Amino acid sequence: MSIKYNGGYLPTVGADGSTLVANSSASTGVSWAGPQFVAGRNKILNGDMVIAQRGISKTVTAGATSDYVLDRWNYINDGTPTYTVSQQAFTPGAAPVAGYEGKYFLRWNQTSAGSGASYGVIRQRIEDVQTFAGQTVTLSFWAKAASAFTLGAPTLNQNFGSGGSSQVTTIFGGGASLTTSWQRFTLTVALPPISGKTVGTGSYLELGYYMPINTTFTFDIWGVQLEAGSVATPFTTATGTLQGELNACQRYYWRSTAAGSAYTRFGNCTNAASTTSVPIFFTNPVPMRTVPTALEYGGSLQAYDQVGGTNISSLGLGTSSPYITVVNATVASGLTQYRGYFLLANNDTTAYVGATAEL
Repeated sequence: MSIKYNGGYLPTVGADGSTLVANSSASTGVSWAGPQFVAGRNKILNGDMVIAQRGISKTVTAGATSDYVLDRWNYINDGTPTYTVSQQAFTPGAAPVAGYEGKYFLRWNQTSAGSGASYGVIRQRIEDVQTFAGQTVTLSFWAKAASAFTLGAPTLNQNFGSGGSSQVTTIFGGGASLTTSWQRFTLTVALPPISGKTVGTGSYLELGYYMPINTTFTFDIWGVQLEAGSVATPFTTATGTLQGELNACQRYYWRSTAAGSAYTRFGNCTNAASTTSVPIFFTNPVPMRTVPTALEYGGSLQAYDQVGGTNISSLGLGTSSPYITVVNATVASGLTQYRGYFLLANNDTTAYVGATAEL
């Protein structure tokens, strides 16, 4: 015999023949609240802020901006504030949950209030608007501030994608009164069903946290979890492992860096199309959500043929697939048509190439 628990089935009889009673305080049987980890229960990726393929800090110096720092977490603002969004390290043993040794948290540090802002948001988009549609969901997270303030009520946006119905916004009741100490906050809301709606391409469910505007502040957050039901269960990441979380993030973005060697080789060796162009093929670390939509690169790169290198003047995204990213490398001159080349970091540990398929 078994009982249903969070989408799975669990035994009701233990190995010794005793009865296992879920969430029970009965005097008979074993009181048990179910397993601590269920894969996919938490729909937030990188909720413990560990994965940072793009780097660990970015500073915005005014003007409307939208970008990523830690994987899957996007920040957006308008007005003219100056702020830094970064990954910060916990002092060992200082993470807010006993038994879960968190390593990092996310910080929004607004050092200049600026003016004219109407929003400042940290958000994450969860693939597929059908996620949790018509269900009660619970958001939980730990947060603190350099000085006390009330965080605006988080929102869930049901976005139906290109060609789909208009976006529907649901607001969690009440904000979070932050202090200078870590606290866990729990908010519950019922998401509307999507019956009668049209789902287009690239639909998503978006969680958003709203920052104070036109003022200075420091906001820290860790352990974000969004799950079905009206009870906040113990925090776990979406996949339960560091490698699993990285691979899940790479569905939306991957980056290859030269951090380990100033002469790192990137991509697969391919033949030059002309004296000024060579396509470089990258095998994506995991199948991406869709065909990559943009390419990112930086540092000093060369087209290298095992003998010598020619400096790259630009990189462009070629005809790719969710499995393969094609990068068209352009140089001023000097390549030998049909000779094999690959990308090489030109004595530069900051060099990188990345591809995005973010929502």
